[in-house]
Amino acid sequence: MGNRAAESGSGSAAVALCGVQFVDVLGVTVVVTALPRMLADLGATPAAGTVVVTAYAMFFGGLLMVASRIGDRLGHRRVVLAALTLFAAASVLGALAGSVWMLASARALQGAAAAASVPSALRLLTTVVPEGPVRRRAVAGWSAAGATAGASGFFVGGVLTEVVSWRAVFWLNIVLAAGLAAGIVGTIPRDHSGASEDRIGWWSSLLLTGGAMGVVAGTTMLGEGRSRALAVAVTVLGLLAAAGFVLLERRLRRPLVARAAWRSSGLRWGAFGSFFVTATTSSSVIVATLYLQGKLGLTPLRAATLLVSFSILAVVGSTLSPRLVAVLGWSHTVSAGLGVVAVGTLVFVVWPQVTGIGLAAAISGLGIGITSVAANDMGTTVDVHLKGTAAGVLNTAAQLGAAVGVAAIGLIATTNQPRVAWLVVAALAAGAAVATASSRVGGR
Repeated sequence: MGNRAAESGSGSAAVALCGVQFVDVLGVTVVVTALPRMLADLGATPAAGTVVVTAYAMFFGGLLMVASRIGDRLGHRRVVLAALTLFAAASVLGALAGSVWMLASARALQGAAAAASVPSALRLLTTVVPEGPVRRRAVAGWSAAGATAGASGFFVGGVLTEVVSWRAVFWLNIVLAAGLAAGIVGTIPRDHSGASEDRIGWWSSLLLTGGAMGVVAGTTMLGEGRSRALAVAVTVLGLLAAAGFVLLERRLRRPLVARAAWRSSGLRWGAFGSFFVTATTSSSVIVATLYLQGKLGLTPLRAATLLVSFSILAVVGSTLSPRLVAVLGWSHTVSAGLGVVAVGTLVFVVWPQVTGIGLAAAISGLGIGITSVAANDMGTTVDVHLKGTAAGVLNTAAQLGAAVGVAAIGLIATTNQPRVAWLVVAALAAGAAVATASSRVGGR
């Protein structure tokens, strides 16, 4: 009887923690189909929309590694609750935004909150839920929550924008964050004393995030027709910050990313695949959203319905990926997935009509599903004590890939034609596929 009660209590905690994962992943995609309406209402250019989309991923990816250490230092329950509070406050700012820069600031704060909450929520999940079948179900629920959020984000954003307003996207986040905070307070015990003494690594995280910010801001300024010299200077500063991150990590005795982790070729190539698959698919879907609503005149709801195929096929691809790894090995499965992305993006190029874009989105979704699972599997083939670090590196690579890819391809789309942008994406995906195939990192 006691075991059943404990299992019930841990189940309630698992639901709340998986809800945190759902809200954070939903935040990545829920604004995509609402973006054209947001820009129109705020009088902003498509280039400015790049910042709205990338701000979330940029801060999510840039702060993810350091956020894990903050949880170890301050307590994971405390950090999750603080992050949910920040997420709700940022959502209020987004709902009341009167300018695109206020909206982008809200998205950046949401991304920072997501970075803080995800590693601590996952750590709590594996601590509160007893080891064995119950924990395996809880971890599977965590993965399913992320997949469901990714699959529903386009549709939820489209429905809310069409039926209510794009601002309702942010009001929904407030309700969800408040409900999750209440659930965590009621189901998860307070943090124990005895904080970790690990160095947090603020400077490394600041340089990494600053590097991404510089590249994204510089390319956005170019797309808006700002001073070319200033835009180039901002981009160069971003690249210098990224170089500074690498140099600092090499000099530190206890870097943010353990040196032993980087010695794993599986992690290096897994991060490579994670970066390029999100850089290519995120950018092509954003360009497709703006094209569907701007050029073809679709409503947010119809555009969302069309792009749901991307998320559904991503789930299908993720279920196929382990079987492909068993036959092809890791590197060739990642390569095959990137090749599928390249093919899907070429369909955008040759058939830029409603039916063609739906097909292209579906094929690209299949590709990201295959690639992401194989890249994560390949990247976590490290010693047990490094698996947390490896997972952080892979998530960081994926989020920063989305931020940098959307910024760069968005610039091409606004200064040329969407077809040119999609063609560049296809070339990048194909090049990454060839490079990964040559790595020869085997499978299990």
